[in-house]
Amino acid sequence: MTTQEIANRLVELCNKQDYETCYEELYSPEIVSIEADGTSVQGFEAMAAKGKQWNESIEKWNGAGAGAPIVSGNHFSVPMWMDLQYKGAPAAMKFEEIAVYQVKDGKVVKEQFFYEEPGQ
Repeated sequence: MTTQEIANRLVELCNKQDYETCYEELYSPEIVSIEADGTSVQGFEAMAAKGKQWNESIEKWNGAGAGAPIVSGNHFSVPMWMDLQYKGAPAAMKFEEIAVYQVKDGKVVKEQFFYEEPGQ
């Protein structure tokens, strides 16, 4: 798959909230994932643990989506949003971010997220 095809498929799957297929189909087993605060994990097992921990922090999920990707060479970026309520939070919030991906050998090898922490 080309970088454009991967970007389009990632957006399609994210808009269906089918993240498992996204990881299985598009990601390298050696994926590196970097959060806005600089913390990072590498590999499928670490990604699964990070996802499980994050999902356990959510009280209510109201929806999510992704916009059109912008592709440049082996990289692409996607605007994303989520509407959710964290456990213990008084109300739901809309969370927006820019995700940047790097593709190598037809797989996503790196993802990095840019967002402001809630309340900042």
